[in-house]
Amino acid sequence: MAFLTDEKLLIVGAGGMIGSNMVQSALMLGLTPNICLYDIFEPGVHGVADEMCQCAFPGANITWTTDPKEAFTGAKYIVSSGGAPRREGMTREDLLKGNCEIAAQFGDFIKEYCPDVKHVVVIFNPADVTALTALIHSGLKPNQLTSLAALDSTRLQQALAMEFGVQQDKVTGAHTYGGHGEQMAVFASKVKIDGKPLAEMGLSEERFAEIKHHTVQGGSNIIKLRGRSSFQSPSYCAIKMIEAAMGGEVFTLPAGCYVNCEECGYKNVMMAMPTTIDATGVHFTVPTGTPEEMAGLQASVEHLGKMRDEIISLGIVPPVAEWATLNPNL
Repeated sequence: MAFLTDEKLLIVGAGGMIGSNMVQSALMLGLTPNICLYDIFEPGVHGVADEMCQCAFPGANITWTTDPKEAFTGAKYIVSSGGAPRREGMTREDLLKGNCEIAAQFGDFIKEYCPDVKHVVVIFNPADVTALTALIHSGLKPNQLTSLAALDSTRLQQALAMEFGVQQDKVTGAHTYGGHGEQMAVFASKVKIDGKPLAEMGLSEERFAEIKHHTVQGGSNIIKLRGRSSFQSPSYCAIKMIEAAMGGEVFTLPAGCYVNCEECGYKNVMMAMPTTIDATGVHFTVPTGTPEEMAGLQASVEHLGKMRDEIISLGIVPPVAEWATLNPNL
């Protein structure tokens, strides 16, 4: 089997449903033979490693450990789902304190054991703030760390495809920006349905409001339907992100990235932007939209700022003016 690279990929939280799906996706896509599974839950991560070996992927070199030093040392790419999952009735923000403490330790492990890592993807909620916490603690450059936001856009794309009875990839430009949560900003002005602008499709404002609501509640809907939070879709999207960073197919769905942009007014937050991930890291442009869309984005950014200020008040990260003491790249 031909692999994209032979460099070490570390899956953090590999004993869980998201983590185990990421391992399988990475092997099925042929990213690298060298995959290390790390989790603090020994029976779970051991079981996942055994199952992956029993898939008999040709050339695979699957290892597992509960020791962070062994796991992180030598890792060139990392994807982490290593936080507490969201349960029915919970918002992503309900996970803030505990998961940001986990993210801080995760960043510390990167700084201590694999400071030359090439790219990191963080996908545990609330992803905008856990990823920001990890970035501050890791010492990495902002273009080396991204968070999962594409899932909101693919949910919007799915809803519009179902509405108009077209194949999902015929819906283009269906993107959400800002936070990965109920404060996300849904952009419709650049959406096309099989090449035709959404504005020309006769969709009423009331119906689009329902579609937006369904998109925003996409994660909650999965929990209600399956009795647990999403795992297959975040797993696949995250692995496609790290594939792009490895030099594979470029990832063009919105990703969460660090933004400190004087000219656009979005400062010191991790947020979904129009992005491209490739072997040189993540690169963003500033979204454009209608006044209503831009106002929604501004509200989302303000919400992200409040969550950032909360983790500062909890002592999980220092005040913004002191971030450079932990990470000189910020």
